Amino acid sequence: MTYCVAMRLDAGLLFASDSRTNAGVDHIATFRKMNVFEVPGERLITLLSAGNLATTQSVVSLLRQRLAHKGVPEGEHLFNRASMYDVAELVGRTVKETVARDANAQTLGQGVDFGGNFLVGGQIRGEEPRLFHVYAQGNFIEAGQDTPYFQIGESKYGKPIIDRVVRHDTSLKEAAKCTLISFDSTIRSNLSVGLPIDMLLYRTDSFAPAAPHRITADDPYFLKLSRGWGEGLRRTFARLPDEDWFR
Repeated sequence: MTYCVAMRLDAGLLFASDSRTNAGVDHIATFRKMNVFEVPGERLITLLSAGNLATTQSVVSLLRQRLAHKGVPEGEHLFNRASMYDVAELVGRTVKETVARDANAQTLGQGVDFGGNFLVGGQIRGEEPRLFHVYAQGNFIEAGQDTPYFQIGESKYGKPIIDRVVRHDTSLKEAAKCTLISFDSTIRSNLSVGLPIDMLLYRTDSFAPAAPHRITADDPYFLKLSRGWGEGLRRTFARLPDEDWFR
């Protein structure tokens, strides 16, 4: 499993992903789920992925291969799409192509889920930053002021925290802090999500070189945040009043 979060805020974009893809008694695997494509000063595109690892890796490999002009249908690739909408459409088409190739008649009856979901966001010069959730079927939706963030993977433990804090006008600093708390809560409740966490913050119109930050198990800020959040919750809980019928 996995857990990925992406936010489209007034201040810019936030992307975060864990790196666990398999968990069991004797098998824990780690893969990076954040992929960045950029042309300095012209565009930044970030993909977060969840789902069937073979599918998501194949999609990213095809997108990179076609950037190198190998097997490109009609010359379409991430760096010549005119808008982020066109980028999302290209990713969705590549997802459909990959699933159709792999989910053949021999495997359809074996209960194999070939699906893969992507969070696709970034900015192309000439338009505002944009964020899309691309589904396994290839269709997609876009984030807006009422829905400024998307999650994929094991989202249920972190969603209540983000819902209470994040709005479209939340600062990137506050959004990053909230996102890390949502990851801490998810990691504590689900073995299939784990450190390290990759996080990328992008300020609107900056077109700065992408500099993802990797948060490991011994990261002092993450440990401090985790302890502070847990202690704060216990203090708040202790201050809540009892009801008369509690005996």
